[in-house]
Amino acid sequence: MGFGGTQRRVVVTGMGVLTPIGNSVQEYWQALLAGKSGAAPITYFDTEKYETKFACELKGFDPLKFLDRKTAQRVDQFTQYGLVACQEAVKDSGIDFTKEDCERIGVIYGSGIGGMWTYHRQFMNLVEANGPAHISPFFIPMLIPDIAAGRISMIYGLKGPNYAVVSACATSSHSIGNAAILIQRGDADVMVSGGGEAAICPMGIGGFNALKALSTRNDAPQKASRPFDKDRDGFVMGEGAGILILEELGHAVRRGAKIYAELAGIGFTADAHHITEPAPGGEGAVRSMRTALRDGGLTPEEVDHVNTHGTSTLVGDRSETAALKTVFGNHAKALALNSTKSMTGHLLGAAGAVEAVATIMAIQTNKVHPTINLETPDPECDLNYIPNKAQDWKIDVAVSNTFGFGGHNASLLFRRYEQ
Repeated sequence: MGFGGTQRRVVVTGMGVLTPIGNSVQEYWQALLAGKSGAAPITYFDTEKYETKFACELKGFDPLKFLDRKTAQRVDQFTQYGLVACQEAVKDSGIDFTKEDCERIGVIYGSGIGGMWTYHRQFMNLVEANGPAHISPFFIPMLIPDIAAGRISMIYGLKGPNYAVVSACATSSHSIGNAAILIQRGDADVMVSGGGEAAICPMGIGGFNALKALSTRNDAPQKASRPFDKDRDGFVMGEGAGILILEELGHAVRRGAKIYAELAGIGFTADAHHITEPAPGGEGAVRSMRTALRDGGLTPEEVDHVNTHGTSTLVGDRSETAALKTVFGNHAKALALNSTKSMTGHLLGAAGAVEAVATIMAIQTNKVHPTINLETPDPECDLNYIPNKAQDWKIDVAVSNTFGFGGHNASLLFRRYEQ
């Protein structure tokens, strides 16, 4: 609902991704439907001393195919990923910024952690070269999470609202939701929104190992991410970026844009409970989903599909299942549920955006990708998570959930576009 009693509807008119299983939306979607895992031994650094020796790295990504050498060298990988995903999304949207009022177009692009590789490399310069004189003058501009949003705005000349969201694994869902709110209240007509992450680095893997959060199934990486399965032992790190072009409906219609879906509801809540564990029974997730439904003016029974947070952690999967049962009641068993992370790994700050793309593609194609490696269901996770094989499913309304360390919850409700 817009401010002043007017309603400004928000639609998705462009999408772009870089993921461990595909470097474009179509490649990514086809890999999801095929149940392809992106997990493999880490190639970026020597993992001999690490408990976890595998992750979901990008495959075949060369930034110089998309960016000039100077830009590629002066931005961290998380920014590279965002710039490339943005190229795809802008092209997909068909928008010509030279014909638009760019003061009415903004960018909200976040990262859960920011430039981890940059920090690692510059710290090594400090230590190994024995002095701060060897720290790059680009260290801080490459490190800070907001720089990707700034870079995108500079490339395209976008002068509307511009900032970064940082809310751990909920980052890019919050980015998308915030962007939609700005359009609803009339501050922008078009927003570039999403997030990226590049944390498969020594400190990233080491830090999550110290938390005992990562799977250590080193003998079978492709079997390691197994949301809702009894034998899961932690999540698998992923990397990449996702971008949605959001647009006020009237603006999109006037320029003849194709419309993928309507972003009809947004739910943001906090657990206020624990730094890493969800609230008992998924209480914060319950309120997040209910808020999105209320915002969209929909009942639980009208939802067909939920793309779950589904990290493959013991407590997380159980609490989300409990939350789904609380929100949807008997209808929970009629939902098509799945976990994109079973294939991509956990993209942290990019997770919400790449999973929103998967959710929207489910609406577009009436297909739901599988949750792979679901071989022995956890008795406490007893809903239909579309195990191991994609299914045809009529999808008109779908929810994408993301929940982050610190108790941050975000639910985005998408619906098939109707005039």
